Amino acid sequence: MLRISQHQSGQSLYCARMQPGEELVLAYIHSVNRRPVYDTLRAEGDHLVIVGSRFDSFGAGMPDGSDGQLSVAPDGWLVYRVERPTPEVVVRVGRVAEHSLRLKGQELALTQLAPPGSPLRLQVTRVGIVNLIKDRCAAWQ
Repeated sequence: MLRISQHQSGQSLYCARMQPGEELVLAYIHSVNRRPVYDTLRAEGDHLVIVGSRFDSFGAGMPDGSDGQLSVAPDGWLVYRVERPTPEVVVRVGRVAEHSLRLKGQELALTQLAPPGSPLRLQVTRVGIVNLIKDRCAAWQ
């Protein structure tokens, strides 16, 4: 299960069923060059894997390929692959970034979960029925 929660309090804001190997995309507008970026994450058991990013131009803070593989896709977009496991991803909801989560053919603006400036924790957890009831996600996919 993908769980998005408030970083400090741990309060669940959104949950979605995810199978091992299933991917989601965190889409946003880069803060410096104001161009779209699409970060792909994959569920793997009890953790996420940062698969990589797609973007159409470089900007401050964008990957340069030094710790992953950088290539150019046929459509001209840059594809950065890193395949880095992580227990969680923390995203601060942007004021300009327009962060959204794309999963199972649907899109969710992170501003629907928390105001700009709020840090959100994305993590994959295994849950039993008791924990599912106890967790009480505000939104369930």
